[in-house]
Amino acid sequence: MAVKAVVFDVGETLVDETRSWERLADAAGVPRFTLMGVLGGLAARGEAHSDVWRILGVDAPETDLAPGHSELYDDALPTLAALHAAGLRVGVAGNMPAAFEELLRPHVDAIGSSGRWGVTKPSAEFFARIAEEMDAAPAEIAYVGDRVDNDILPALAAGMMAIHVRRGPWAHLHEPPEDVPAVRSLDEVLELVRG
Repeated sequence: MAVKAVVFDVGETLVDETRSWERLADAAGVPRFTLMGVLGGLAARGEAHSDVWRILGVDAPETDLAPGHSELYDDALPTLAALHAAGLRVGVAGNMPAAFEELLRPHVDAIGSSGRWGVTKPSAEFFARIAEEMDAAPAEIAYVGDRVDNDILPALAAGMMAIHVRRGPWAHLHEPPEDVPAVRSLDEVLELVRG
C-alpha cells in the first residue's frame, strides 16, 4: 500500500528542545549542564525524561515553554511544504501540552497532542488516533520520530511505516530495527515515502 500521509513527532524531530530545557533548568534553579547531563543519563538507560526532577531533588517548574518558530529545525517547515506539494497529507502528533499545537497548526492537515487527546505515546491508542485524524489506514501512514521506544516501535506495531530521525539524545543512543530507515535530515523523508 502506498504512503498517503506523513506524521511527525515534535520534540527533537521538528523542534530543537535545547532552549526549552535550558529555560526549565533556569526556572528550577539548577545548572543547565547538570540538567542536560542527567537527561543524557536517563536517555542512555531508557528511562523517562520526567524523572530528571526527582533525581535532581527539585519540583518540576510550572512554566509554559511552548516553542517558537526560532526553535524549529531548519528543515522542518520546508519539509512539511514539500510533502504537501507532493500531494501527501501531513500531520503532527506528539507527547506535548495542547498549547504546543498552535506553532505547527498552520503548516499541517491535522495535529494532535497527548494533552488534548488524553493518551500518550507509546500507547496503541495514540497511534490509532493518528490514523483516525489522518483519515488513512495505518499502512498508508509514515510516522517520523527520534525515539525508538516512543516513536519507531509503536508506529511499526500499529502497522505504519517508521522513519527514524537521528537528532537529539535519544536518537543517538538507541538503534532502530535494521529495516527502519534512518535519516539525519527531514529533507530525506519525501524520497523515502515516494521510493
